[in-house]
Amino acid sequence: MTRALITGITGQDGSYLAELLLGKGYEVHGVIRRSSTFGTGRIEHLRDRLHLHYGDVTDGSALFRLMRSVEPDEVYNLAAQSHVRVSFDQPCYTSEAVGVGVLHLLEAVRDVQQTCGHEIRLYQASSSEMFGKVAETPQRESTPFHPRSPYAVAKCYAHWVTVNYREAYGLHASCGILFNHESPRRGETFVTRKISKAAARIATGLQDRLTLGNLDARRDWGFAGDYVEAMWLMLQQATPDDYVVATGEMHSVAELCQAAFAAVGLKWRDHVDVDARYFRPAEVDLLLGDSTKARTVLGWAPRVTFSQLVQMMVAADVKAAERERRCA
Repeated sequence: MTRALITGITGQDGSYLAELLLGKGYEVHGVIRRSSTFGTGRIEHLRDRLHLHYGDVTDGSALFRLMRSVEPDEVYNLAAQSHVRVSFDQPCYTSEAVGVGVLHLLEAVRDVQQTCGHEIRLYQASSSEMFGKVAETPQRESTPFHPRSPYAVAKCYAHWVTVNYREAYGLHASCGILFNHESPRRGETFVTRKISKAAARIATGLQDRLTLGNLDARRDWGFAGDYVEAMWLMLQQATPDDYVVATGEMHSVAELCQAAFAAVGLKWRDHVDVDARYFRPAEVDLLLGDSTKARTVLGWAPRVTFSQLVQMMVAADVKAAERERRCA
């Protein structure tokens, strides 16, 4: 039985990845941070099939002990402070969790390989935010990075230190440069879920208005459930490498609003306000990925369209809003 360790298992991607790996017969271990409140809602339906360990990527010594104890065949690093806007408010913590945390993990992997002679394949979650102020469109693996937030800067460090350990120590370490990927499990502070939830709550009479920032920002949005399959495929290759994972389609925040509100029979302009407080200090105007390499080498392709994704998210939030209204 192949043994996998997932950091960030309680997040959106971690939960979908855990489902995928369990379906393939893996023994799945996950790292969770200690909290006074339960944060395992996304994986509660999998709880009796998972091996969960307390830990944090900012704690290097704990990672060493955990790696030696589990001795995984595959490690998927999905842990991060992943909110771009929040990274401007918490730049130091973001740098530790997103950047230096990856170095701790790489050192732990290298230690186990040298000590136990056990190969560990590592997936590092890189981000399209690294492209930032884009030099070319669409963005591919060779496109230069120009990060525009503390989060993106930290992701660049994590990406390049992973490449460095692959080249210096021969680690089977691959980076997935994933473009925006969403789902009904997306955190409620992210713009996609903020929109889908607001549309559902306004349609059911639980909310009046939605306030957003830059409506002109354009992104390449895909379904998280599709994207975790690309993560797994990267670690099944004989040779590690880096891959852009994207749909190749770009839509604005305004288009997302239109699609979400249309799904509940409303006109979005009647319900959406703009507040400058939600703008980033340094904006990323557009991101559009060229995933030709992933499609060719990995045989990967997205299955869920933008329209299907928005409808899926709104439908889930409508059910939640209806339950909330019945309980009110």
